[in-house]
Amino acid sequence: MSDTEHFVRDDVAGFLAMLEQLGRPGVEELPLDEGRAGMRAMGTIAEAEPRELAVIRDLTCPGPDGDIPLRFYDTKETREPGPVVLFLHGGGFVIGDLEVYHSLCTEISAVLDLPVISVDYRLAPEHPFPAAPDDCEAAARWVASSPKELGRDVTGLIVTGDSAGGNLTIVTTNALGADKADVPVVLQAPIYPVAGDVAETQSFQDFAEGFLLTGAAMSWFTQQYRGDPLSHRVNPMIEEAKDIPPTVVITAGLDPLRDSGREYAQHLIARGVDTTYLEAPGSIHGFATLRKAIPSAQGDIHALLDAMKLMLRRHGHIA
Repeated sequence: MSDTEHFVRDDVAGFLAMLEQLGRPGVEELPLDEGRAGMRAMGTIAEAEPRELAVIRDLTCPGPDGDIPLRFYDTKETREPGPVVLFLHGGGFVIGDLEVYHSLCTEISAVLDLPVISVDYRLAPEHPFPAAPDDCEAAARWVASSPKELGRDVTGLIVTGDSAGGNLTIVTTNALGADKADVPVVLQAPIYPVAGDVAETQSFQDFAEGFLLTGAAMSWFTQQYRGDPLSHRVNPMIEEAKDIPPTVVITAGLDPLRDSGREYAQHLIARGVDTTYLEAPGSIHGFATLRKAIPSAQGDIHALLDAMKLMLRRHGHIA
């Protein structure tokens, strides 16, 4: 199928044209430190400004291989007991960090009016699989324990994240379904996640070139991560997970990973999990952190957050 047969939003087309004119090399062609710097630089150019919040501070929690850096966001200095959002960033398990996702985390906290904890888990290739899921699970269990450092009485976890962080969202949620933390995961919201083997999907064939995330970059990320493709902590649909909470999934219409997210939502619906599936038609992978360059992405993020609020209200976790 040719690219011309796919609907592309005007602002997305403009952004892709700008990238083509810049002729920037793919992340797989760059030294590792340049790839990481490039993702941060893209954020300063293409992402919306952060919201002002009452609380933004860095802290750490114990991890399996030393302390894990975190960033704590909240719209209120103090609050009544309630759920807390655990945010797990994207970047192919290799190039993301707290700074790239800072503005998005302020948006999530402001719109949901909830605390958000962003997790700076260890990155590959220095720390290959299973370092990332180990750190995310450790952070989730720490937040669930209502640690004094948060000054919050945590009643439940809302786990969310994009791309690789969408994978880690599912994997972390499944881990806490199998081996309970102090409070349950009350909602998961993977954003254009890697939920299974993407290479055989139609969307991977259709959008592997020309839509920001490429097939070559995906192959490179996979090589750096060195995950076991037969492990449910890499491909979470391999095993039947226990106690899956209500779920909101969002994908992008022009994303190589689109069909992976679709298949995961279908998998949950078939199992009877309360699931909302959203798609951003005509948009690309990464839209959540490109809201200045792609203004329509702000509406997609708000659609996701509105769906999350509706699900939380329906199950009695927020007023």
